[in-house]
Amino acid sequence: MKQFQLKTIFAAATILAVLSACKKDKVNITEVPQTGVYILSQGNIGKNNSVLSFYNSITKNTTGDIFSSVNGRGIGDTGNDARIYGSKMYITVNYSSTLEIVDAKTAKSIKQIKMDNAGTNRQPRYVVFDKNKAYISSYDGTVAVLDTASLTIEKYISVGRNPEQMVVSNGKIYVANSGGLDFANPDKTVSVINIATGAEIKKIDLATTNPVNIAADAYGDVYVISYGTDYPAHPKLTTINNTTDVVKTTVDIDAGYGTSFIVVGDLAYYLSDAGKVKVYNVKTETIANEGFITDATAIKVPYAITADPTTGEVFVTDAVDYTNNGKLYVFNKTGKLEYEVTTGINPGAIVILK
Repeated sequence: MKQFQLKTIFAAATILAVLSACKKDKVNITEVPQTGVYILSQGNIGKNNSVLSFYNSITKNTTGDIFSSVNGRGIGDTGNDARIYGSKMYITVNYSSTLEIVDAKTAKSIKQIKMDNAGTNRQPRYVVFDKNKAYISSYDGTVAVLDTASLTIEKYISVGRNPEQMVVSNGKIYVANSGGLDFANPDKTVSVINIATGAEIKKIDLATTNPVNIAADAYGDVYVISYGTDYPAHPKLTTINNTTDVVKTTVDIDAGYGTSFIVVGDLAYYLSDAGKVKVYNVKTETIANEGFITDATAIKVPYAITADPTTGEVFVTDAVDYTNNGKLYVFNKTGKLEYEVTTGINPGAIVILK
């Protein structure tokens, strides 16, 4: 779940009232993915209609639900995050409480892991990687450590409440503890995990509550976007020194609820609720561009964003109305639209396949 997601339930009460099921298009897979873009669409909570789409940049064809086409079954309920590491793609399916591991080139399922604790769903959220380990945050307040060779979970590390995004920086994993399932009392910390020892070594207190999104740059800084308890939100950007693990600055930021903060070199790309792609310079710590899109393309409901460091392309999804199929828009490095792709409902994760 992303913008609309259970990521926090502030907007969910309003949105859930209008959510409805939608039939998936039947698709036939005619080619094996070579290079292109995967889009993981969450669907509607409780409707079990998440889909994994693929746009083949060589053939220009889109497979609307490549996972179902290849595996003969759906991916589950509320797919939240997808990342490629080595030859595999790891997909967290939040409401189904599963981790789906697939071949990155074919989307063929290799293993499905049920993420539960004595029958209670952990609700996995995000995944990051370091030295042949995958780290998976879950809403039960843990980060799972998975060996990417044996595909077995070795341990669970306790962190803060309802952890969301994570980032690896300076031999540590920084975890945004949102506490977003507790409307009256959200969390306000970032857990620091020492990768070498596999243990939490510190919780960093932030100046604002409900941290969700996190990233790091090459200059020793970790960036956290927090949303507080108001709705509409008044987000803050907190910068943490990754050597001292001390907060450096906290400033206002015009960030849309749940946007990722994608760092590519000296620039970070993020979304505003108004549908703008904004650019932040992590070297100078200033806004570099208030509006990256330079043509007439309009994003109705900005949902997910990523960028390709080799081409300068920026990928943005649009949830449109939360109930019908969304869109993926791909812009060149000058901010002009190159192409668009129809996705499933609530497209929340974008994965570039090279």
